Amino acid sequence: MSTATGHPFDLDRIRSQFPLLDRRVHDQPLIYLDNAATTPRPQPVIDAVQGFETRYTANVHRAVHELSGEATDAYEGARKSIASLINANRHEEIVWTRGTTEAINLFANSWGVANLKEGDEVLLTVMEHHANIVPWQLLRERLGIVLNVVPVEDDGTITFDTFIEHINDRTRLVAMTWTSNVLGTINDVAAVCRAARDRGIVTLLDAAQAMPHAPVDVQAIGCDAIAFSGHKMYAPTGIGCLWARHELLESMPPWQGGGDMIEKVTFEETTYNAVPWKFEAGTPNISGAIGLGAAATWLREIGMEAIAAHERHLLVHAMERLEDIDRVRIIGNAPKRAAVVSFLVDGIHPHDLGTFLDRHGVAIRTGHHCAWPLMDRFGVPATARISMGVYNTTHELDEFADRLLRVIEVFG
Repeated sequence: MSTATGHPFDLDRIRSQFPLLDRRVHDQPLIYLDNAATTPRPQPVIDAVQGFETRYTANVHRAVHELSGEATDAYEGARKSIASLINANRHEEIVWTRGTTEAINLFANSWGVANLKEGDEVLLTVMEHHANIVPWQLLRERLGIVLNVVPVEDDGTITFDTFIEHINDRTRLVAMTWTSNVLGTINDVAAVCRAARDRGIVTLLDAAQAMPHAPVDVQAIGCDAIAFSGHKMYAPTGIGCLWARHELLESMPPWQGGGDMIEKVTFEETTYNAVPWKFEAGTPNISGAIGLGAAATWLREIGMEAIAAHERHLLVHAMERLEDIDRVRIIGNAPKRAAVVSFLVDGIHPHDLGTFLDRHGVAIRTGHHCAWPLMDRFGVPATARISMGVYNTTHELDEFADRLLRVIEVFG
């Protein structure tokens, strides 16, 4: 397996870049399997953030002194790095946000308010994260729109035929997850976007779980907009992006008002800045953006295809180990999925399972994963979830499985 630079995929070198992996938890070496919630940061990202905080701390776009110029160059350079990672047509299509949640809220309150009216339908799926449900519910209360929800099959997939059946002449927007944070299911978003585009329907993809696992090419997919978070892809928290086609962004009104999103302000009227800055009111998360840009560069250097291949290997190994353990039930079995596995152990509540695994140094996620409708669909209040990243190993998965067995033995 080779990386984008042509060098072999060097797992030891990748792991050496994560200071968090030196941590011990309850006197056990840390095994971190909660990447779908938040990924740890590699040293190049830490260094990029520290560089801003220690060498050129200044505001962007607002001064002529040297530090401000350096900060602005790094900040806008990060925008270009993200644009390159997702193959955007132009870097001005990248709008900085606090994360996926704010990006979806921005789209709902800008494009949605400007384009949707009473009776118009927004098409969602049962597997959506709350961040792609609640903003549309708020808009339903405000505008009287209708939410049409595509069901999920027993194996955790959404069939294309079922999706098509839910489109009608009132559908104005498809807002759906690319990759489920619970099931790992990778939806065929290219087919969905083609079908929507043929019918004049706008598409917004929640790409939070897609970004760290495989190549994301917005032009090849043919979507109109995507939202994603830095902390899911080895960057800091509190930073993310909305990408949308330039002409779509041009047509959208600002969502928030303040500094840097304006050209001129008088008490009589205000003229707005160009895209994307008209959506970036106030002092931004400069260090976060720089960190996200560094993460994008780091991912490109490893190679997204190489990362996807490594994580497929991890997923197969994890599934085999879990399937061999009595009383374990895996939720969802989509043929195309990311390195995310939700499961239950008969007789043990997921929270108890997570607590006992933590005592053995294994960090997993338990709960509803901000996807209550999906939990209801499968008739469970919560699940345990492991989610793997580029630095994880099959040895760690073996250790997790062995410690899971010990927990089951303790509970009897």
